[in-house]
Amino acid sequence: MRATPAAALALLLGACAGGPPPPHWQANAQQAMEAAMSAHLTGDSAAEAREIERARRVLSATGSPPLLARAELMRCAAHVASLAFDPCDAFERLRRDVDAPERAYADYLAGRLQPHDVALLPPAQQPVARAAGRPAAAQAALKDVRDPLSRLVAAAVLFRRGDADPATLALAVDTASAQGWRRALLAWLQVQLALAEKAGDVQAAERLRRRIEIAQGTPAAGR
Repeated sequence: MRATPAAALALLLGACAGGPPPPHWQANAQQAMEAAMSAHLTGDSAAEAREIERARRVLSATGSPPLLARAELMRCAAHVASLAFDPCDAFERLRRDVDAPERAYADYLAGRLQPHDVALLPPAQQPVARAAGRPAAAQAALKDVRDPLSRLVAAAVLFRRGDADPATLALAVDTASAQGWRRALLAWLQVQLALAEKAGDVQAAERLRRRIEIAQGTPAAGR
Protein backbone atom coordinates (compact mmCIF):
# COMPACT_ATOMS: atom_id res chain seq x y z
CA MET A 1 0.00 0.00 0.00
CA ARG A 2 2.89 2.34 0.69
CA ALA A 3 6.10 1.94 -1.30
CA THR A 4 6.53 -1.79 -1.94
CA PRO A 5 4.30 -4.52 -0.46
CA ALA A 6 7.18 -5.63 1.77
CA ALA A 7 7.66 -2.09 3.07
CA ALA A 8 3.94 -1.76 3.65
CA LEU A 9 3.90 -4.97 5.64
CA ALA A 10 6.79 -3.79 7.76
CA LEU A 11 5.02 -0.52 8.51
CA LEU A 12 1.68 -2.15 9.24
CA LEU A 13 3.22 -4.75 11.53
CA GLY A 14 5.22 -2.16 13.43
CA ALA A 15 8.71 -3.02 12.21
CA CYS A 16 11.25 -0.25 11.91
CA ALA A 17 14.84 0.30 10.89
CA GLY A 18 17.50 0.61 13.55
CA GLY A 19 17.22 -0.21 17.21
CA PRO A 20 17.10 -3.72 18.64
CA PRO A 21 16.29 -6.65 16.34
CA PRO A 22 12.52 -7.04 15.84
CA PRO A 23 10.84 -9.99 17.51
CA HIS A 24 10.53 -13.16 15.45
CA TRP A 25 6.76 -12.83 15.12
CA GLN A 26 7.16 -9.71 12.94
CA ALA A 27 9.36 -11.48 10.41
CA ASN A 28 7.15 -14.55 10.46
CA ALA A 29 3.97 -12.54 9.99
CA GLN A 30 5.52 -10.49 7.21
CA GLN A 31 6.70 -13.60 5.40
CA ALA A 32 3.29 -15.24 5.70
CA MET A 33 1.43 -12.15 4.49
CA GLU A 34 3.75 -11.67 1.53
CA ALA A 35 3.25 -15.31 0.58
CA ALA A 36 -0.53 -15.08 0.99
CA MET A 37 -0.83 -11.98 -1.18
CA SER A 38 1.44 -13.40 -3.85
CA ALA A 39 -0.50 -16.66 -3.86
CA HIS A 40 -3.77 -14.83 -4.37
CA LEU A 41 -2.48 -12.66 -7.19
CA THR A 42 -1.00 -15.64 -9.00
CA GLY A 43 -4.08 -17.80 -8.50
CA ASP A 44 -2.95 -20.34 -5.91
CA SER A 45 -5.97 -20.38 -3.61
CA ALA A 46 -4.74 -23.29 -1.49
CA ALA A 47 -1.45 -21.55 -0.75
CA GLU A 48 -3.25 -18.29 0.00
CA ALA A 49 -5.53 -19.99 2.54
CA ARG A 50 -2.60 -21.76 4.16
CA GLU A 51 -0.46 -18.62 4.44
CA ILE A 52 -3.19 -16.28 5.66
CA GLU A 53 -4.00 -18.77 8.42
CA ARG A 54 -0.32 -18.86 9.33
CA ALA A 55 -0.26 -15.06 9.51
CA ARG A 56 -3.37 -15.02 11.65
CA ARG A 57 -1.87 -17.53 14.09
CA VAL A 58 1.30 -15.50 14.41
CA LEU A 59 -0.52 -12.21 14.89
CA SER A 60 -3.08 -13.61 17.30
CA ALA A 61 -0.21 -14.41 19.67
CA THR A 62 0.25 -10.65 20.15
CA GLY A 63 -3.32 -10.22 21.35
CA SER A 64 -3.46 -7.07 19.21
CA PRO A 65 -6.70 -6.51 17.26
CA PRO A 66 -5.18 -3.60 15.23
CA LEU A 67 -2.32 -5.76 13.94
CA LEU A 68 -4.66 -8.52 12.89
CA ALA A 69 -7.04 -6.01 11.32
CA ARG A 70 -4.26 -4.46 9.26
CA ALA A 71 -3.23 -7.87 7.94
CA GLU A 72 -6.83 -8.59 6.95
CA LEU A 73 -6.98 -5.22 5.24
CA MET A 74 -3.87 -6.00 3.22
CA ARG A 75 -5.35 -9.32 2.14
CA CYS A 76 -8.48 -7.51 0.99
CA ALA A 77 -6.36 -5.04 -0.98
CA ALA A 78 -4.80 -7.95 -2.89
CA HIS A 79 -8.29 -9.24 -3.67
CA VAL A 80 -9.43 -5.85 -4.91
CA ALA A 81 -6.34 -5.63 -7.14
CA SER A 82 -7.59 -8.72 -8.96
CA LEU A 83 -11.14 -7.31 -9.16
CA ALA A 84 -12.44 -9.62 -6.43
CA PHE A 85 -14.79 -7.21 -4.69
CA ASP A 86 -16.01 -9.56 -1.98
CA PRO A 87 -16.76 -7.87 1.37
CA CYS A 88 -13.79 -7.57 3.71
CA ASP A 89 -15.68 -9.23 6.55
CA ALA A 90 -12.63 -10.25 8.58
CA PHE A 91 -11.54 -6.62 8.78
CA GLU A 92 -15.03 -5.34 9.48
CA ARG A 93 -15.27 -7.54 12.56
CA LEU A 94 -12.24 -5.67 13.92
CA ARG A 95 -13.13 -2.18 12.64
CA ARG A 96 -13.89 -0.79 16.08
CA ASP A 97 -10.34 -1.57 17.19
CA VAL A 98 -8.43 0.29 14.46
CA ASP A 99 -7.60 3.92 13.84
CA ALA A 100 -9.11 6.27 11.28
CA PRO A 101 -6.51 5.65 8.51
CA GLU A 102 -7.29 1.92 8.44
CA ARG A 103 -11.03 2.59 8.41
CA ALA A 104 -10.57 5.08 5.58
CA TYR A 105 -8.53 2.60 3.54
CA ALA A 106 -11.17 -0.08 4.02
CA ASP A 107 -13.84 2.37 2.86
CA TYR A 108 -11.68 3.28 -0.14
CA LEU A 109 -11.38 -0.38 -1.15
CA ALA A 110 -15.14 -0.79 -0.73
CA GLY A 111 -15.92 2.25 -2.87
CA ARG A 112 -17.48 4.28 -0.09
CA LEU A 113 -14.69 6.65 0.93
CA GLN A 114 -15.89 10.04 2.10
CA PRO A 115 -14.11 13.06 0.52
CA HIS A 116 -13.00 14.39 3.90
CA ASP A 117 -11.10 11.12 4.54
CA VAL A 118 -8.89 11.25 1.45
CA ALA A 119 -5.98 12.68 3.46
CA LEU A 120 -6.05 9.56 5.65
CA LEU A 121 -5.21 7.24 2.76
CA PRO A 122 -1.71 5.99 1.93
CA PRO A 123 0.06 8.72 -0.09
CA ALA A 124 0.10 6.67 -3.30
CA GLN A 125 -3.69 6.44 -3.30
CA GLN A 126 -4.56 10.03 -2.44
CA PRO A 127 -4.20 11.58 -5.94
CA VAL A 128 -6.34 8.83 -7.43
CA ALA A 129 -8.97 9.31 -4.73
CA ARG A 130 -9.05 13.07 -5.29
CA ALA A 131 -9.67 12.55 -9.02
CA ALA A 132 -13.07 10.93 -8.45
CA GLY A 133 -15.34 11.63 -11.42
CA ARG A 134 -12.46 12.90 -13.58
CA PRO A 135 -11.14 9.93 -15.59
CA ALA A 136 -8.36 11.87 -17.32
CA ALA A 137 -6.99 13.17 -14.01
CA ALA A 138 -7.36 9.74 -12.45
CA GLN A 139 -5.41 8.12 -15.28
CA ALA A 140 -2.61 10.67 -14.89
CA ALA A 141 -2.48 10.00 -11.15
CA LEU A 142 -2.47 6.25 -11.74
CA LYS A 143 0.59 6.45 -13.98
CA ASP A 144 2.52 8.06 -11.12
CA VAL A 145 1.91 5.12 -8.77
CA ARG A 146 5.21 3.26 -8.79
CA ASP A 147 4.49 0.13 -6.74
CA PRO A 148 2.73 -2.52 -8.89
CA LEU A 149 0.31 -3.70 -6.21
CA SER A 150 -0.60 -0.15 -5.23
CA ARG A 151 -1.16 0.65 -8.92
CA LEU A 152 -3.48 -2.32 -9.38
CA VAL A 153 -5.41 -1.42 -6.24
CA ALA A 154 -5.87 2.14 -7.48
CA ALA A 155 -6.92 0.92 -10.94
CA ALA A 156 -9.46 -1.43 -9.37
CA VAL A 157 -10.92 1.39 -7.30
CA LEU A 158 -11.23 3.47 -10.46
CA PHE A 159 -12.94 0.56 -12.20
CA ARG A 160 -15.32 0.05 -9.30
CA ARG A 161 -16.45 3.68 -9.34
CA GLY A 162 -16.74 3.85 -13.14
CA ASP A 163 -13.69 6.02 -13.79
CA ALA A 164 -11.55 3.40 -15.56
CA ASP A 165 -11.00 4.23 -19.23
CA PRO A 166 -9.31 1.91 -21.79
CA ALA A 167 -5.91 3.33 -20.87
CA THR A 168 -6.54 2.41 -17.23
CA LEU A 169 -7.38 -1.15 -18.22
CA ALA A 170 -4.30 -1.41 -20.43
CA LEU A 171 -2.04 -0.17 -17.64
CA ALA A 172 -3.57 -2.67 -15.21
CA VAL A 173 -3.08 -5.51 -17.69
CA ASP A 174 0.53 -4.50 -18.33
CA THR A 175 1.20 -4.25 -14.60
CA ALA A 176 -0.23 -7.68 -13.78
CA SER A 177 1.54 -9.21 -16.79
CA ALA A 178 4.93 -7.77 -15.83
CA GLN A 179 4.61 -9.25 -12.32
CA GLY A 180 3.40 -12.66 -13.50
CA TRP A 181 0.21 -12.26 -11.45
CA ARG A 182 -1.95 -14.72 -13.39
CA ARG A 183 -5.21 -14.26 -11.46
CA ALA A 184 -5.05 -10.48 -11.61
CA LEU A 185 -4.06 -10.56 -15.28
CA LEU A 186 -6.97 -12.80 -16.24
CA ALA A 187 -9.43 -10.61 -14.34
CA TRP A 188 -8.33 -7.47 -16.16
CA LEU A 189 -8.14 -9.23 -19.54
CA GLN A 190 -11.73 -10.38 -19.10
CA VAL A 191 -12.79 -6.76 -18.59
CA GLN A 192 -11.00 -5.76 -21.77
CA LEU A 193 -12.64 -8.65 -23.63
CA ALA A 194 -16.11 -7.67 -22.47
CA LEU A 195 -15.56 -4.11 -23.70
CA ALA A 196 -14.23 -5.31 -27.06
CA GLU A 197 -17.23 -7.60 -27.52
CA LYS A 198 -19.61 -4.83 -26.55
CA ALA A 199 -17.99 -2.51 -29.10
CA GLY A 200 -18.15 -5.18 -31.80
CA ASP A 201 -14.37 -5.14 -32.24
CA VAL A 202 -13.95 -8.69 -33.52
CA GLN A 203 -10.18 -8.50 -34.03
CA ALA A 204 -9.51 -7.10 -30.57
CA ALA A 205 -11.79 -9.69 -29.00
CA GLU A 206 -10.00 -12.55 -30.78
CA ARG A 207 -6.61 -11.19 -29.75
CA LEU A 208 -7.74 -10.95 -26.14
CA ARG A 209 -9.17 -14.48 -26.20
CA ARG A 210 -5.83 -15.79 -27.41
CA ARG A 211 -4.04 -13.93 -24.65
CA ILE A 212 -6.48 -15.27 -22.05
CA GLU A 213 -5.90 -18.80 -23.30
CA ILE A 214 -2.16 -18.35 -22.95
CA ALA A 215 -2.53 -16.94 -19.44
CA GLN A 216 -4.73 -19.91 -18.56
CA GLY A 217 -2.13 -22.27 -19.96
CA THR A 218 -4.49 -23.56 -22.65
CA PRO A 219 -3.58 -21.90 -25.95
CA ALA A 220 -5.69 -23.20 -28.82
CA ALA A 221 -3.63 -24.70 -31.64
CA GLY A 222 -3.81 -22.91 -34.95
CA ARG A 223 -5.36 -19.70 -33.63
